[in-house]
Amino acid sequence: MKENSSSTLIFEFGDINDNPHHHVVETKNYHNSLSAREMESLTAICDTFLPPLSISDDNSTTVNFFRLSASMAGTPHRLGGLISRRMKHPKIWLMRLTLWLLSTWIGCFIICGFASISPNFPYFHTFSQLSLHQRQKVLHDWSLSFFPILRMFFKSVKLLTLLVFFSQVDEKNENQTWKAIDYPGPDPQFNKHHLNFTNENSSKPEEQEQNLFGPLIKRIINMNVPRNVAAKSLREAGFSVSAPSKTKISTNPSLIIQCDAVVIGSGSGGGVVAGILANSGYKVVVLEKGSYFARNNLSLLEGPSMDQMYLSGGLLATDDMGLVILAGSTVGGGSTINWSASLRTPKHVIKEWSENYGLEMFDSKLYNEALDVVCEKMGVQSDIHEEGFNNAVLRKGCEELGYPVSNIPRNSPADHYCGWCPLGCKDGTKKGTCETWLLDMVDSGNGVILPECEAVKVLHDAKKGTNRRRATGVSFEYYTKRGKESCVIEAKATIVACGAIGSPPLLKKSGLKNPNIGKHLHLHPVTMAWGYFPESPFGDSRKSYEGGIMTAMSDIVAKFNESGYGAVIQTPSLHPGMFSSLIPWKSGMDMKVKMQRFSRTAHIFALARDKGEGEVKSPSNVSYKMAAEDEENLQQGLEKILKILAAAGAEEVGTHHFEGRGIEVKKGDFEGAVGEESRRGLRGLNTEICSAHQMGSCRMGVSEKESVVNEMGETWEVEGLFLADSSVFPTALGVNPMVTVQAIAYCTAQSILGFLSRKKKC
Repeated sequence: MKENSSSTLIFEFGDINDNPHHHVVETKNYHNSLSAREMESLTAICDTFLPPLSISDDNSTTVNFFRLSASMAGTPHRLGGLISRRMKHPKIWLMRLTLWLLSTWIGCFIICGFASISPNFPYFHTFSQLSLHQRQKVLHDWSLSFFPILRMFFKSVKLLTLLVFFSQVDEKNENQTWKAIDYPGPDPQFNKHHLNFTNENSSKPEEQEQNLFGPLIKRIINMNVPRNVAAKSLREAGFSVSAPSKTKISTNPSLIIQCDAVVIGSGSGGGVVAGILANSGYKVVVLEKGSYFARNNLSLLEGPSMDQMYLSGGLLATDDMGLVILAGSTVGGGSTINWSASLRTPKHVIKEWSENYGLEMFDSKLYNEALDVVCEKMGVQSDIHEEGFNNAVLRKGCEELGYPVSNIPRNSPADHYCGWCPLGCKDGTKKGTCETWLLDMVDSGNGVILPECEAVKVLHDAKKGTNRRRATGVSFEYYTKRGKESCVIEAKATIVACGAIGSPPLLKKSGLKNPNIGKHLHLHPVTMAWGYFPESPFGDSRKSYEGGIMTAMSDIVAKFNESGYGAVIQTPSLHPGMFSSLIPWKSGMDMKVKMQRFSRTAHIFALARDKGEGEVKSPSNVSYKMAAEDEENLQQGLEKILKILAAAGAEEVGTHHFEGRGIEVKKGDFEGAVGEESRRGLRGLNTEICSAHQMGSCRMGVSEKESVVNEMGETWEVEGLFLADSSVFPTALGVNPMVTVQAIAYCTAQSILGFLSRKKKC
């Protein structure tokens, strides 16, 4: 990563180049178009969060870490590029306006108040002219301000500054802070796994290629080549490709591809459908707007990996910055970057969906079969050979307190001790769709995957003799050296599996009018607590970022025996960027001290089965309102977590609330402090709330008035248009959704097979 001559930005790892069998990691700069005034304020803010500090210490690494400021590391320019080009938040204009105002004395006075005034000439100051002490006080005041807009601004710049600073890498793929915070960067075992994969079964060139680039490579079709080359690759894969007919297609595409079914999205929903249809003899094209990264294409670097494998580069948030939203955007979708948890649909949820919502499918033999099939396909098991630090802390704390704790089933082997799975699986032993259903499709010879191709519109026309319409395919766009180009896929069945954030905007752009599209969004809000362990309670050197990410879980406040509308307690994966962006900031000194404790700080979170709802208005505009009951459930979860951390041996514990304080476990009234900290409000933009599960925005039902799709997964409005992702969930699930998504997609695939069979007979 390096800045260009115009001080531009940063890391995005590359596009599939002209060789479709090789994915070269390239650096792509985001041009920083912030004005000089905006950059003046942004630089001052960054250096307030992370100022240069002088300390006395015999360790030169520690001294250099405290001396390092955000601007010395180039963070403001990198952040300026993200704000200019990468972020699509609906209130980005407000952030830029605030930065500009802070560069003027009158704007600084309006925003910062009397803190911007001094008794000496010139009396009024811009933000960058204030002392570090004054700037830190202003930032702290913003975090707790009466005005939501200032709390929103604080949350935004705090998250972005710290995330970029601790995850950015130089041309050597290194970060200046990592040694000081006891972090190795990529998994130290990564190169060894690469060597093993290269050497195994490498006598045949084709097998060696698959070991290096993943088993899907022979059916990955790169569109970023001359049209005749792309057309040739598709024809060699058995697909009919033709030039457009201007009288028939209004979008004037460069190519028309014909198939039996087009699947938009390659994650846990789309991957399952693609594999089943292709194995049944149908020609399938999978569109994926993300890139393909397999094994040796991975960097396992937090910043670059989030930029290239997460929706909006991991920078998506609700319109009020209340929740940060993480979702996969790569071949394999969320199954490529998730944390391996593979829990079946809870019985209370099946009962609710089948009885309260009238969806008999969920209590059917087919759905039970689907759960068995998808779990077997992913190799789901519950054994653990060695537990990572966070999970060992959770388990020990629960056992000490007598709380229930259980093993989490995972789609990875018992010895899968890898804390870097959110950045991709280094050896393919985590069985996401790239290693299962998409592999079935590739092996069948009936399917292809087109990465870096974004669906623009589902095509449909009037069905004769009815007031319904029928799907005829999809138009999509991709970028080449010639610029943006478009193609059309003509298909008998169209399956949308873009996730709960991506599917609603595509349906709306395609002309569907169902008022439920985008509504009833559930996010499984998550809030965390931390515990600092100067010494391991297990007598070893395990680090917070190592080991299986999710192996232990407590349902102490989950209410599984009732409605399930409570909260499960689990552990997260936090590498330095995410850790720093979530942990509370009090001052530059306090933040650097906390980051030095990074590898010895355990995190545990509470995840609510939410009754609160939101709406997807566009891919970058998501609203959400947490219900009071959800807040109460999370607060109960935090109370238990703080006690769990203390019982496991933490010296100090705390939450992510901006007003929160660290609680020294063996001093003062610990119980009283826990009660005070856990009761702090969570709905006022004064703590960090995250979501890794989005669902319900195109829900399934028995009536067009209340839902978007029927039990078959087919939209009420357009025949032959199916949805197969978490957007069809009738309510929030309450546990990690991968198995449920795949099970529903399995059932939907059976419906599509019946539909295609009927089409063939016509």
